[in-house]
Amino acid sequence: MINAGTNLDPWYDSYAERTAGLAASEVRALFAVASRPEVVSLAGGMPFVSALPQDLVTDAMATVMREQGPVALQYGSGQGVPVLREQILEVMALEGISASADDVVVTTGSQHALELVSKLFLDPGDVVLSEGPSYVTAMVIFRSYQAEIEHVAMDEQGLIPEALREHIAHVRAAGKRIKFLYTIPTFHNPAGVTLSWDRRVEILEICKSEGILVLEDNPYGLLYFEDVPPKAMRSLEEDGVIYLGTFSKTLAPGFRIGWALAPHAIRERLILANEAAVLSPSSFSQLVISQYLATADWRAQIDTFRGVYRERKEAMIRGLETHLPGLTWTNPNGGFYVWVTLPEELDSKAMLPRAVKELVAYTPGTAFFGNGDGRQNIRLSFCYPTPERIGDGIRRLATVINGELDLLSTFADARVRRSSGVDQRDAVLPPQIS
Repeated sequence: MINAGTNLDPWYDSYAERTAGLAASEVRALFAVASRPEVVSLAGGMPFVSALPQDLVTDAMATVMREQGPVALQYGSGQGVPVLREQILEVMALEGISASADDVVVTTGSQHALELVSKLFLDPGDVVLSEGPSYVTAMVIFRSYQAEIEHVAMDEQGLIPEALREHIAHVRAAGKRIKFLYTIPTFHNPAGVTLSWDRRVEILEICKSEGILVLEDNPYGLLYFEDVPPKAMRSLEEDGVIYLGTFSKTLAPGFRIGWALAPHAIRERLILANEAAVLSPSSFSQLVISQYLATADWRAQIDTFRGVYRERKEAMIRGLETHLPGLTWTNPNGGFYVWVTLPEELDSKAMLPRAVKELVAYTPGTAFFGNGDGRQNIRLSFCYPTPERIGDGIRRLATVINGELDLLSTFADARVRRSSGVDQRDAVLPPQIS
């Protein structure tokens, strides 16, 4: 008999222990609020798909159905359509990667690839090293396999190699197993920073000498604004890096197509895991993307996306400089996000309800740590709102932050007055006689 006052789920005691790691993220909880039209959402990371000419997609779909309809609507290979895997090599070549199509495994988005890698490598109690902060959904996946997340410090140049060495030594001294380093080296989510070339080399050397696999997640690498970022880490190391890519940011997320470029020894296990999970990624989506890559000027389209996101990032930075000059923030050369540091007395998570009341949404920094850190930070996304909406959002955010600071100042003044009054009374009143 269920105790109605404690739990309304009759199957609560039947769930596997690992499902405890599947708690809804703060980002997901924001979507319901942020989707209201009156709210300026600087929270989610939705690509601005309206910048993609719809006729290009329509034409690709029509051609696929006309020429390959039965194939597109059928089950496919667990590794992915061969022609698309060859085309993926062209995409990765833009970031310095040379590889074989045999080692590309197409997945249902790169997040699915994260899930497959976690399934292959993580046992309960294993440790995943990652930047602190890190991608929120990756942490949810790792925790769902009962792994521990060890955050490694980063700065404006990305992951700090010396901090990585220290964490490796610390974890191993505790008798725990490190399964891989998860990193977003280019236009990091949420911090926006890019790992320098020298550090890429050094971190790969550290991981190779310590026998640690590197999981390189690179959804934003082609979305640079000015200077071309350093080549992918996978361009430097074949056997020790699993590279994750996606079409969600450079085409559209609705296709749900990503990929993993794996060391040859890992590739076959990834295919088996993929088949066990979904049998095959969508043949239709793969063939439509393949047709698009074969007939459209997809490089020019990526350049269009760069221009859109550059303009929006600049609008966000202008807004911060104008309305919140006392704060500090990252100024990314690409990607979707700006990482803002608040005054130390503010709590980004506690402040969020007030922000929603002022019709602006952001993601609290705590969402990107597995240990409660990040209360002094917020992630602002510039990818989806127009520059004008971004300006409105920053003005509203400034109202929230300044209001919080004024409130704290008022309480602080009241405490000082009370304290001062007690001291004065103590000075003039005689001691009590017992």
